[in-house]
Amino acid sequence: MIDKLEIIEQKYEELTQLLSDPDIISDQTTWQRHAKAQAGMTEIVEAFREYKNVLAGIDDAKAMLEESDPELREMASMELDELTERQEELEQRLKILLLPKDPNDDKNVIVEIRAGTGGEEAGLFAGDLYRMYNRYADRQGWKTEVLSANYTDIGGFKEVIVLIEGQGAFSKLKFESGVHRVQRVPATESSGRIHTSAATVAVLPEAEEVEIDINPNELRIDVFCSSGAGGQHVNKTESAVRITHLPTGIVVSCQDEKSQLKNREKAMRVLRARLLEKAEEEQHGEMASVRKSMVGSGDRSERIRTYNFPQGRVTDHRIGLTLHRLEAILDGDIQEIIDGLIATDQAEKMKNMQ
Repeated sequence: MIDKLEIIEQKYEELTQLLSDPDIISDQTTWQRHAKAQAGMTEIVEAFREYKNVLAGIDDAKAMLEESDPELREMASMELDELTERQEELEQRLKILLLPKDPNDDKNVIVEIRAGTGGEEAGLFAGDLYRMYNRYADRQGWKTEVLSANYTDIGGFKEVIVLIEGQGAFSKLKFESGVHRVQRVPATESSGRIHTSAATVAVLPEAEEVEIDINPNELRIDVFCSSGAGGQHVNKTESAVRITHLPTGIVVSCQDEKSQLKNREKAMRVLRARLLEKAEEEQHGEMASVRKSMVGSGDRSERIRTYNFPQGRVTDHRIGLTLHRLEAILDGDIQEIIDGLIATDQAEKMKNMQ
């Protein structure tokens, strides 16, 4: 482990020197690439430097244990205990930081939320999930943009697709893919019976144009009049766009914007994300059993979480975590769940590396 860390620190120092080189500074594309690479190493280099300082402190404390002064020896013993504890913490942290990084972790995400079983109630729950992720994004200082929305008659969503832009968005939201289940008395239910409904969530890393090469000749693009919210203009002009990727059969529609061009741009962003997901699934298909840890594979058909209104609790079934603060969670306070999922995933990776 130390050898790997020494190499990373050396590379970090090389990048620091390059970033102050006038030739590099004049080439902003190269400078930004080096700056991004250095930023990705900062956390592990800082932890490693603290670790080396702790080891040096342990050596000093051990030397002080040889002193004749009892007070000095007692102070050294107390300091040694503290430093040894910190050494163990840093070693664990460094092991986690050295785990292979998901290349998509720093990307923006496209979150697709669809109403599942449960009729109108499922649509309302899809709206609850949309607001939950929106408010979580606000807490993180991220930017959100609706790419596509298909509303129900009573204010929910049949489907809503949202772009979330922010540092590390995919790393924090990637385990949200799957079936989310709600248990509550629906607003549409007069007898007061508890119903179970569901919505599916898919979290896709946003793909850059250079990552996914789309042949324009393999696209069928249809335009049509929009429907739903948006006023008279939405229904009178052919601004809505439907793009079909012929080789895969993937279909993406967007009608939220008044401009056909803007709807086409949004639809293409969603299409690139879905094609990247498909390519990665095919690439890692032979590793499916390895990738499917107790955190889950990201399969949209996998039931991952239940939101129980009568008992005010939320349970994530993959890690057995139950929290009795449903309202706060639906208001975007989901960091504890996300931290638990990330910690479990890291533990699984470390176990597989041993």
